[in-house]
Amino acid sequence: MAGGDGMKNVRRVPALAARARAAHKGDCGRVLVLAGSDGMLGAAMLCATAAQRGGAGLVRVALPKALMAPFTIAVPCATTLPRTAAVVARAVLDNDAIVMGPGLGATAATTALVANVLAEARVPVVLDADALNVVARPRRGVDRRALHTRASLVLTPHPGEAARLLGTTAKAVQQDRRGALAGLCQRSGAVVVLKGAGTLVGDGERCYENPTGNPGLATGGAGDVLTGLLGAFLAEGVAPFDAACAAVHWHGKAADLVAGRLSERGLIASDLPLAIAEVLP
Repeated sequence: MAGGDGMKNVRRVPALAARARAAHKGDCGRVLVLAGSDGMLGAAMLCATAAQRGGAGLVRVALPKALMAPFTIAVPCATTLPRTAAVVARAVLDNDAIVMGPGLGATAATTALVANVLAEARVPVVLDADALNVVARPRRGVDRRALHTRASLVLTPHPGEAARLLGTTAKAVQQDRRGALAGLCQRSGAVVVLKGAGTLVGDGERCYENPTGNPGLATGGAGDVLTGLLGAFLAEGVAPFDAACAAVHWHGKAADLVAGRLSERGLIASDLPLAIAEVLP
């Protein structure tokens, strides 16, 4: 059954494949995380930890050199590399999925980083937060034609970011969320995750409305966790639409687990990665 936007409704969450008993970390996906900056290192920590809890075999995080040591202390199971153009260019070709945006800052450096990664990537790329903000800029931003890249893209905007991408208002997005989703899919050619109550996932032909989650997810950093989890599923080889549906489902299930133990009001983003590990099959 299709909605007025022409997209077929999808109700079943794709199953995650069981792992072979002899699997090693190289079989489980390598995620490159481009996130974090001075004052927003927590975004990179949340994103990387969620990728690990989502099952990624290796998580590599590109950071300004001054932030590499404190990050390693906080997230010892991930590795770091300096976020220079040459190092990132090599890393883009040596990973199975790339997640980019949380805590980067909407700066000229971020604009250049996003443009360069989109030009070179051949694996799935998730654009979130400030990676979306620099694409949405009418001037001095990333040329939106760059979204039509050889890589598979997943965009994960909240209503405000969706509004900037569409040239409208967050209120208008919320009044017609499926229409906004369809517009974003059409303009970008990407899988789009429109976050919010009843998060929507679309690819222009199909639409999934997520039933899991609760208002406790209205807290800083929850989206960074979702981005990392999505990156883990993509790195494992799950198709982008299926990976996005699975990520929003299990992210919401983890939030429901935390809310049941604590409260919706008291949930914070750092509660989620360990809960993800508990709810995943």
